[in-house]
Amino acid sequence: MDSPASLWNTLASVFTQADVPRITWVEMLLSLVAAVALSIPRRSWRYFGLLATATHELGHAFAAVTSGQRLSGIRLRLDHSGTTTTYSRSRLAAAWSCFWGYPVPAMVGAAFVWCGLSGWGPAAMAASALVLAASLLFLRNLAGFVITTAAIAGSAALAFLAPASVAGHVAVIFGLALLVAAVRDLLKLTNVHLRRRGSLGSSDAYLLYRATSVPSGIWIALFTILVAAAWLVAWQPVSIILLNGA
Repeated sequence: MDSPASLWNTLASVFTQADVPRITWVEMLLSLVAAVALSIPRRSWRYFGLLATATHELGHAFAAVTSGQRLSGIRLRLDHSGTTTTYSRSRLAAAWSCFWGYPVPAMVGAAFVWCGLSGWGPAAMAASALVLAASLLFLRNLAGFVITTAAIAGSAALAFLAPASVAGHVAVIFGLALLVAAVRDLLKLTNVHLRRRGSLGSSDAYLLYRATSVPSGIWIALFTILVAAAWLVAWQPVSIILLNGA
């Protein structure tokens, strides 16, 4: 059985920068294709969409905790819906936590792309496993627990068992897939406001309108700006690889 010191050294080594993975322009193109394949077709989205929803709800939860609100619980459902319940006496704080749902998957995706391309892929996977493990304390349903434990197992295996180059490649694909998922979810949100107004009660933009009187369209525009900014950040290293190989 490994000693505590040995386990600590193993954990510390994961959070050390590894060799920068060599990703050719062909591999980058394949990574883009894989990201689209995870986030667009219904069959793959049925599973990957659960991770996108978990990231969305963790965005709400993190914003709530950092703004001094009480986080009561998180529920993740197999139909890709989720609920983060918080309590606050401040409307501003409540609006703050409500806002950070849609932008966070894109921001996390951009961070994964950068980590994967700069030798921090294993660290990104390990950090994800730790964050997800902490979120177990706030999960309030079985589906959420199953989704999260599966994600923990996958990210931990990549961080501690897979070669650093493999973790780096997966981090890039996962990050790009989250970026595509963020766009997909934004389009779905916009469609709710334009064509399915009977479902407005589940819209973060509508809830923000109710809390602040600022029109939903303004909030959707702000979501879009942040998602676009995350794409721009992630696209910089990706475009360098693609242009160098062209």
